[in-house]
Amino acid sequence: MHCTLQYEKQANMKSYPQNIIIEEQGLRDGLQSETLFLPTDKKLELIRAVADAGLKRIQVTSFVHPKLVPQMADAEDICKGLDKRSDVLYSALVLNTKGLERAANAGLKHVAASISASDTHSRKNANASLPEARKRIAEMIQTGQALGLTIRGGLQCVFGCRFEGRIDPDVVFDMIKEQLDLGVEEVALADSTGMANPSAIQDISGRVIELAEGRPVCLHLHDTEGKGLANALAAIQIGVTHFDTAFGGTGGCPFIKGASGNISTEDLAFMVGQMGIETGIDIEKIAAISRSLEAFFSKSFSGKIHRVIDRKDIQVCAN
Repeated sequence: MHCTLQYEKQANMKSYPQNIIIEEQGLRDGLQSETLFLPTDKKLELIRAVADAGLKRIQVTSFVHPKLVPQMADAEDICKGLDKRSDVLYSALVLNTKGLERAANAGLKHVAASISASDTHSRKNANASLPEARKRIAEMIQTGQALGLTIRGGLQCVFGCRFEGRIDPDVVFDMIKEQLDLGVEEVALADSTGMANPSAIQDISGRVIELAEGRPVCLHLHDTEGKGLANALAAIQIGVTHFDTAFGGTGGCPFIKGASGNISTEDLAFMVGQMGIETGIDIEKIAAISRSLEAFFSKSFSGKIHRVIDRKDIQVCAN
């Protein structure tokens, strides 16, 4: 019996989806820690280039305090300059009701409302204790619904916190259920610190998939400990089909010591493409964006494929 169960488990692990959905978050998470300000017109060029590369979901900015995250100080101008495309979903991150109202006033129809599962990280990232944050997101969801917005709920530091260590999964499940009960359209689990491992990814994501009852469960993975793609593969094996990525592997939370970038958009698209999983992404175009940003910021990003695939005829944001 044991051998039969093991065989069935292995067989199921090889049953991959035909496609996955990738949301580009390089414009938000990828840029938020950069001290050199990328001009608004260049950000808008990037957004157009990302859309032209086949990304159908793009997180374009966050509505946060400009003194805390100066790179996002032009959030309203970014939204005002967006091309009207029916085939692209533009979104923004909001951490409180004021940010949500700013996003709605800027014309966005979709927001990601996220809080941390770690009390310490919540205080550093959003100036709110965990109980305060839980009340805050309930208010955000209800306000957003009243304004006619589509809300993606979410939790940060789901798989571990550099300040507190392990996060109790039961706390995660309880917080996710609160958001689902409030009527969010989808939920996101963020490995903000990059501490997740494939086993934890499957255990926690699998339970959240059950709680979501058909609503999309999105994974936001960082590659701080080099396990980002392994974690993505583990998630795909249990049915996760929505992922956040950032071109070139850019990004990282400015309030987490040692935080590194997201999993790279082109790295994930390249890997799953080799497995026969479609993303609709032109990897060469995204790789060109990553190289151009490396030139602009005069630094190397953590992604791999943008250095392997070379299209010199495509340049965005290069000095």
